[in-house]
Amino acid sequence: MIWDLFIEPFADFGFMRRALLGCIAIAIGATPVGVFLMLRRMSLTGDAMAHAILPGAAVGFLISGLSLGAMTIGGLIAGMLVALASGFVSRMTALKEDASLAAFYLISLALGVLIVSTRGSNVDLMHVLFGTVLALDNAALILLCSIASLSIGALAILFRPLVLECADPQFLRSVSKLSAVTHLTFLCLVVMNLVAGFHALGTLMAVGIMILPAATARFWAASIGGLLGVAMIVAVISSIIGLLLSYHQSLPSGPAIILVAGIAYGLSVFFGPVGGLIAQNLPRRRFET
Repeated sequence: MIWDLFIEPFADFGFMRRALLGCIAIAIGATPVGVFLMLRRMSLTGDAMAHAILPGAAVGFLISGLSLGAMTIGGLIAGMLVALASGFVSRMTALKEDASLAAFYLISLALGVLIVSTRGSNVDLMHVLFGTVLALDNAALILLCSIASLSIGALAILFRPLVLECADPQFLRSVSKLSAVTHLTFLCLVVMNLVAGFHALGTLMAVGIMILPAATARFWAASIGGLLGVAMIVAVISSIIGLLLSYHQSLPSGPAIILVAGIAYGLSVFFGPVGGLIAQNLPRRRFET
């Protein structure tokens, strides 16, 4: 029974093993970035950036079809251009950064869907929007694992300035010249991991594996190390359960993975020991002296 439900799909089918490896790579690389997005109160920025890569990926699709290299390069260029453009608009005009990002996000989503729809089929559009984690090939796995390795290495190097910037950005700017470098590098990591997630989960789901495990971890850990560890564990478990649900119930794999992560978040809101609803409202014992 246990073998049939949990092990046989991965033991018997290579596409399930590749999907699992790809999801683990995304969980290890993207989820820590999501934790820092949450700590920096930039979670919605991650969502906007996820859609910002769509026009670049769509242009890559126009040039080379569903080419891994073309769509990756296009997505990276588009994501960085939108990040720079929204920052420029927010600094040079009266428009705030959140409104600027929202505007670029809507334009990017509409433009990307339009480009794919004019040259591709509905299947191509679904591939771009929701990904094909069960169709990952060796080249895609190499890309996902490379981005995950690069992300972990960069976060290890920038860990202290990132933590300082989360706690007090003004202090980091006053004592170090690393503030601008840290912020720019972090945005690059966000775009890279969203592009990686795009290949497996699509533009609409990629940010989910980045943000939902991070938000879930907030109810189970208080330290940054604990948040990172719990978030990665939640992401990996969500990926495994989502893939198994997809296999046994014939569900779309990307949405199944994100839905499992969403269920974990919902349960944590109620039962999480660090700020969950039940923990916050339990009667506290009063000690009399």
